[in-house]
Amino acid sequence: MNNITCIITDDEPFARKGLQGYVEKIGFLELKGVCEDALQLSDLLQKQPVDLLFLDIQMPHISGVEFLKALARPPKVIFTTAFENYAIQGFDLDIMDYLLKPISYERFLKAAWKARDYFSSKEQAPATVPYIFLKVNGKLEKINFDEILFIEGMENYVAVQLQNKKLITHSTIKNLLEKLPKGQFIQTHKSYIAAINQVDTIAGNTLHIKQYQVPVSKFLKEVVLGQIIK
Repeated sequence: MNNITCIITDDEPFARKGLQGYVEKIGFLELKGVCEDALQLSDLLQKQPVDLLFLDIQMPHISGVEFLKALARPPKVIFTTAFENYAIQGFDLDIMDYLLKPISYERFLKAAWKARDYFSSKEQAPATVPYIFLKVNGKLEKINFDEILFIEGMENYVAVQLQNKKLITHSTIKNLLEKLPKGQFIQTHKSYIAAINQVDTIAGNTLHIKQYQVPVSKFLKEVVLGQIIK
């Protein structure tokens, strides 16, 4: 399998150095950066997407938990923290593992192997089909990904705008985004997902797709532009 790319983020210099030393001992981990806080990590992720984050929880400006909640499509995460009481909250966010400081090399290695097993199984998984089934008006309807222009969230429902019609299904933006192929769709706003290859023009904080306008949040604008303008 390919190496697992990763970033270390911790506000303590000693902790960063220790984790970096551990990563360098493990052949299948490839370190792409070391950050002092979530702000640095946010900037780095826009330039260097990775498979895995070693993320401290208690940091200045924004905690690791808050940062993870704000990411639309986060990498897999292994939390590193000195506070055991965050464990339950961390696993609610579907993290891969939880390392309690001081972290021994043996415990770090166990977490790294867990990550390796996860990514290895993903590589062996069969190719995804180019469509999705959504429940619309009491029946399951097949929707090809290349027919989707954009998706709009409306509380517990989403409207899927296709090239020739609109479908409404009971779901949330977050749940539907997880079912869409990465690299083909991007969340532009807390209530909108756009099909990248359907964007005709970009004007300010708006994407123009056919006759429709899709808003872009100021917090996501840099990430969105980076994905569309390659």
